[in-house]
Amino acid sequence: MADPPIYLDCHATTPLDPAVVQAMMPFFTEHFGNPSSLHQYGWSAAAAINNSRETIAQAINAEPEEIIFTSGATEANNLAIKGVAEAYFGHGKHIITVVTEHSAVLDPCHYLESLGFEITYLPVQADGLLELAALEQAIRPDTILVSVMAANNEIGVLQPIREIGELCESHEILFHTDAAQAVGKIPLNVRDMNIHLMSMTAHKVYGPKGIGALYVRRRNPRVNLAAQLHGGGHERGLRSGTLYPPQIVGFAKAMELAMATMATEQVQLGELRSQLLNHLTQLSNMHLNGHPSCRLPGNLNVSFRGVDAQALLLGLQPMVALSSGSACSSTSTAPSHVLKALGHSDQLAYTSLRFGLGRFTTAEEVDQVGQAVVQTVEALRDLSSRL
Repeated sequence: MADPPIYLDCHATTPLDPAVVQAMMPFFTEHFGNPSSLHQYGWSAAAAINNSRETIAQAINAEPEEIIFTSGATEANNLAIKGVAEAYFGHGKHIITVVTEHSAVLDPCHYLESLGFEITYLPVQADGLLELAALEQAIRPDTILVSVMAANNEIGVLQPIREIGELCESHEILFHTDAAQAVGKIPLNVRDMNIHLMSMTAHKVYGPKGIGALYVRRRNPRVNLAAQLHGGGHERGLRSGTLYPPQIVGFAKAMELAMATMATEQVQLGELRSQLLNHLTQLSNMHLNGHPSCRLPGNLNVSFRGVDAQALLLGLQPMVALSSGSACSSTSTAPSHVLKALGHSDQLAYTSLRFGLGRFTTAEEVDQVGQAVVQTVEALRDLSSRL
């Protein structure tokens, strides 16, 4: 039987950590009750959910009551953006975001535009970072929300979240961040960073798919949201629907592991990324996309001029599993909107690969992939020159 591909697509999803699987298993069989039920099975499930809520809250310095469980970051983003828009439209109809955001932020903003809201889409600099002066200049008296992702899902760039939070706080504007790629990988403190709403998901941090959360601040200031799902009044009335204990327990266990290993994993992944980049720098016309240091430790996004990324991916199969961009837009034939925002031409954007290193990536695997990429790029360029 052939060996499975080397997995370097951890920004699309991460494998379940075995300890997460172990924590989840009893809640499929022994503790299967509906947490809303008033009997022993329900109480057992509810207790596990309460404990999980505390674990997740502690990881970001929030209160347990400020954690609203959702189906993932997409739902959390929708609840945050549309929920604020509906709750605060009497104060203003202007929202600020960034052109490099995930579609789970951009699409709700486009939807709100159809309802009469005004959205400012700020550009980024060539390294992917937002210019704080541009953000401050965009703020208006009717601005009700700023939404800027913590870590970009394609190029891994880390935005200056603390400074953005301070700016929003000084203008008394709500600040939302999509932290799907960042939570559990870099320190996030919602109090110190003046974050009012934060979207999270479990499957980017070695937890199960189908479960996420939205942090909603309860004081200084208290954030009001209009619910987007109705029926049952679960989650403080903000997100109705029966809670699923196995997923929530898995999410909490994943966060617990992430917080315990964050410091060592940052070093480990940074070293593996440097190791991979050393291989790729053997190639001419190789371009690193995004800021060289203000990025997730496990992210490497590079363009190989003159080589189509899809052809390169096919040439690397079945040895390695990675992607040319966001998993959510993998079926799109359009060039990456993130790379276009960096000033790339369509042609250069089509030559880019995203490497997502993770907890279980080994140095041997990085060497194998690095060597394979170099050989495949050189072969494709040689073939192209002879056509």
